[in-house]
Amino acid sequence: MPEEVGTSQDPRDELRADCGSCFGLCCVALPFARSADFAIDKGAGEPCPNLRDDSRCGIHTRLRPAGFTGCTVYDCFGAGQHVSQVTFGGEDWRSGPKERARLMFDVFPVVRHLHELLWYLNEALTLPATRPVHADVRRLISTTERLTRQTPEELAALDVGAHRRTAGELLLRVSELVRAGGGRKKDRRGADLMGARLKGADLRGASLRGALLVAADLTGADLRGADLIGADLRDTDLTDADLTGALFLTQPQLDAARGSAGTRLPDSVSRPGHWTAQS
Repeated sequence: MPEEVGTSQDPRDELRADCGSCFGLCCVALPFARSADFAIDKGAGEPCPNLRDDSRCGIHTRLRPAGFTGCTVYDCFGAGQHVSQVTFGGEDWRSGPKERARLMFDVFPVVRHLHELLWYLNEALTLPATRPVHADVRRLISTTERLTRQTPEELAALDVGAHRRTAGELLLRVSELVRAGGGRKKDRRGADLMGARLKGADLRGASLRGALLVAADLTGADLRGADLIGADLRDTDLTDADLTGALFLTQPQLDAARGSAGTRLPDSVSRPGHWTAQS
């Protein structure tokens, strides 16, 4: 990898899902249970009945009304195409022995974890306040990218949890450096804020790492510079909230939330299409 990560092209572009280059791995490898998010039960390694032979979803344009909201808020961070085209060299799970398919399904979530970490680490390099740790971030990016290039057998045996803990310590340092720049520094790490009434709340620079914000009312809240890594934003009301400069905010988090045309977002994410219908 180049010594300088920050180029005119955002490295995170390579971490965006390209379903056309994937063999529908998220629709096969991952299990789900009948719930508000999924209309049916499906076991790990079992193809979703909506998966077509061309690896495309047969109900992609109507997933929400069909009861598959969970599919609309999932993002593999580009792991699907990487495993399909790089790790397994274009080998379709349908065409090989069952043992090979099972290995592909085991590897997919491992690479997904690694790619998610790469997303956060590359974001850290875009933040001027984190210059004191840029060298450490670059080294960890290099290590993580090397891990993604391992053989299927090596990836399946990887202790990805240990690697995530190492990255987590560095990302916490990144968060502290950024949030030290101004605003309030409320620590709500891992807090249970399910259904909390936080309308108009001043959460500038707050740590909401891993916070449970399911169905919380954050209408008009000020979340500028807040750390949202791992925060559960399912059905969170972000109408007219300001998330400018929010740290580690991902597209899946937004897709699981509710918002409006007045919700202010970082440039790295897109306004979910279903928000327009709700606003």
